[in-house]
Amino acid sequence: MTHLANRDNLYRDLFDFRRDFDHIFHRLVNGGPIRPQRESDLSSQAMVPAVNAYIDRNTKQFHCDVALPGIDPQDIQIQVQRNLLSVRGRHEREDERDESDVVYREWMFDSFEREIPLPEGIDPDKLSAEYRNGTLEITAPVSATSLAKRVEIKGAREMKQMSAAGR
Repeated sequence: MTHLANRDNLYRDLFDFRRDFDHIFHRLVNGGPIRPQRESDLSSQAMVPAVNAYIDRNTKQFHCDVALPGIDPQDIQIQVQRNLLSVRGRHEREDERDESDVVYREWMFDSFEREIPLPEGIDPDKLSAEYRNGTLEITAPVSATSLAKRVEIKGAREMKQMSAAGR
């Protein structure tokens, strides 16, 4: 599940805290191990793919990498509305057969949606996407006027020269 991130949900966090506290209390009272997390607890969690987004100042490009291992690129939809990039998709799981015994299962999502705010200066018409090795790479050029610029503080050099001369 390293390619998925939990979606923030205050109420779920509160209930998770309560459940965890109950497990610890149960362990202290009964002296037994904490029971493992049930599959139903995992499947009720909203999981979203992990994202890395950054602006490369050298190439003046916006990059957004979305971890989507095992997802068919044809099951992914990308939309842009105003300054919001939306990546949606569906993971088709093979149905387990009745005669199979599931030993371990962590792929608990069937569909996902992730919204990433776009920084200023990105033209949505120039977005491009490529799926490679389980990662969706979205890029777009960034206008030079929207890149951060370093502002030199006047008087800083004079202060430095004065302190060096006073030695």
